[in-house]
Parts: sequence; structure tokens; C-alpha cells
Amino acid sequence: MEVGNMRGLLFIMVMIVNVIGRGEAQLAETFYSATCPNVETIVQQAVSTKFTQTFVTVPSTLRLFFHDCFVEGCDASVIIASPNGDAEKDAPDNLSLAGDGFDTVIKAKQAVEAQCPGVVSCADILALAARDVVVLAGGPTFKVELGRRDGLVSKASRVTGNLPDPSDHLDQLTSIFAKNNLTQLDMIALSGAHTVGFSHCSRFANRIYSFTPSNPVDPSLDPGYAQELMSACPRDVDPSIAIDMDPTTARTFDNVYYQNLVAKKGLFTSDEVLFTDTDTQQTVVDFANDPSTFNAAFTTAMRKLGRVGIKTGSLGEIRRDCTAFNS
Repeated sequence: MEVGNMRGLLFIMVMIVNVIGRGEAQLAETFYSATCPNVETIVQQAVSTKFTQTFVTVPSTLRLFFHDCFVEGCDASVIIASPNGDAEKDAPDNLSLAGDGFDTVIKAKQAVEAQCPGVVSCADILALAARDVVVLAGGPTFKVELGRRDGLVSKASRVTGNLPDPSDHLDQLTSIFAKNNLTQLDMIALSGAHTVGFSHCSRFANRIYSFTPSNPVDPSLDPGYAQELMSACPRDVDPSIAIDMDPTTARTFDNVYYQNLVAKKGLFTSDEVLFTDTDTQQTVVDFANDPSTFNAAFTTAMRKLGRVGIKTGSLGEIRRDCTAFNS
């Protein structure tokens, strides 16, 4: 081989090593085919058992995955528990994450550890569980790429500004998703997870009681729906009360969320703006009219979400216990 070619080959090999070291190696659907071939079945069974105990398993697991990926990347850093109350899960934006989502991943991890100790990351188990709950609620199935490693950083102080807010408008939403390599179309599709979501009254109370001095009720809300919300969430409501985000088919993963937006029944400003803003209105109408168009966009967006900020190769670790770093 000529010296020039040899140098070129060495350069390519060094580049490959660097890429793997930085954690940019590709995920693969078959990542555990030799080391834990039954991982998907094991996780599926654990998630299914949890689902039979409570439907909250569905929205809480989906939301946990989303919140995890948007802060440090999809690395299960949101599951870490700190005795000092300063881990990612302790941030104000994460205090409303339901315990059932954490429990789903922890139970699935225990089941996987019993058969493949020290092999499968909590990050991958969370990604699989997020897919499985969508299917259990009647939504589309899709292949999950695997090979993530668990993160080594989990700080409450790093959450602020990284998650969308219920009062966000389109520019803010588009920007926060773009920061994670997700398009506006991905953002609209992922918002469809609210079809099985629930919310505490405080997250939208401003839309029914104090929108503006002249319009206490947000005029973009259907008046009948606004009355329903007031009945469910009176001014002095118990802060633990939560209501369904989809008032029509709350227990089914479907495209009715978008039909609700067209009917002015989006719970958050960040929901309804997807229909009221002309830039995104047509996509909402398309999703409302055709479940297969929505399902295709949602599964594509979920696979892209699962690649956000991943650690692979020599980065991170494979946690033995999802709630604690190994050392």
C-alpha cells in the first residue's frame, strides 16, 4: 500500500475512534441482539403489567422520556434521586412528573437486570417503555434504536429554560425544539402525545380566570369548554387535582387532540397556538383529518427525539440502579 493511502486509512480510523469516543456512534435497533436478545419482550411485559394497574403509566412514561431528552439528552438523568433534593427531577418544571413513570422504568430495569445484568442502560429502557405505552393506548408501533448509555450529570439547576412552557407561543416552541434538532413538524407531532395527557389546574388557570384585564377568559377557548374547565378547576381548587388534556378520548392514543384544537379545545396556550397560528394551522388540520398522517409523523419524531444528546461508546455508564450513579 502506498504511504499516502496508508496515511489516509489511518486518518479515517482515528476519526472513527474520535467519533465513538465523543458518543456520536450510531444507535442500532439490533444493539442488544447478542448481549440481551429478549430485552424488548422483557420491557414490554413489565410495562404491560404496570399499565394494567393504572392508565397513568401511559402519559407519565411518555412525559418522562420527553423531559429526560430535552435537558441532558436521552440519558435517564431525570430518574436519578438525590438525598439533597438537587437532582434533575427536583427542578420546579419536573415536580409534576408522575411517580408511575419512574416506577415503570425502575420495574422494567429490575426485570432486565434479572436476565442480563449490567448490559442494558436505563436510557434505553425508558426509550422502549415510551414506545410500549403508546402501543398499549392504541397508538402506532415503531422500531426503537438502542445503544444509549446513562448520563453522569443530574442537576436541578440545569433544567430551567430547556423545557417548553404551557404559555409558550409558536416562536418559542419552534426554537426550543430546533435546539434539539427537531423541526416544527416534529414539534406539532410530538404535541399529539397530549391526547393521553393530564394537567394540574394551575398550569392553565390564567386562561380561564386572568387572561387579560378586559378578557379574563382566553377568547381562543371554546366558551363551553371554558365553562367545563371552570367547573373542574374552581379558583380554590385542590392543587393535586388534575384533568385530562383531551376531553373527548382521554384513554386512547389517537388524532382527536388535533380535532380538539380545531374546535378551540386545546388546554394550554401552547396547544391551541398550533391551530391559531397560520404557520402551523394546515398541519393541525391534516393530522385532525387523517390519523395515518399523524401516526407517521409521530413515529418519525419519536425516533428523532430518541437521538437527542445521546451518550454512546465510552461516555456515560450502564447504571445498575436507575435512581443512582454506579459510583
